Amino acid sequence: MNASGEEPDPRFTLANERTFLTWLSTSLALSAGGVAIAAVSSDVFVPWMRTILALTLVSLAALSAAMAYPRWRRVQRALRKANPLPAPALAPVLGYGVATVAVLAVILILLGR
Repeated sequence: MNASGEEPDPRFTLANERTFLTWLSTSLALSAGGVAIAAVSSDVFVPWMRTILALTLVSLAALSAAMAYPRWRRVQRALRKANPLPAPALAPVLGYGVATVAVLAVILILLGR
């Protein structure tokens, strides 16, 4: 094994690449959700809450996109050196962030009726 490690099985490298692309797809979906909420009529959500929900989703999108490549690089390094894979540190942030936005949206929809 050289200093940079051994070339991993191509299947693992391709799986890592698919995961990277999935993080980017998630980022695009979060961006689209944020833009959609920002465009919702003021009859559905009060304007300040609509802005908070939209900004939260777009911020999560930016974070997801910004962290996708460093995550790919850390996993690729671990694969090359046969080390344990790093935990996806961003997963809880995205999970709880999206869940919070969804719960707030449901509450606002129900209160708006």
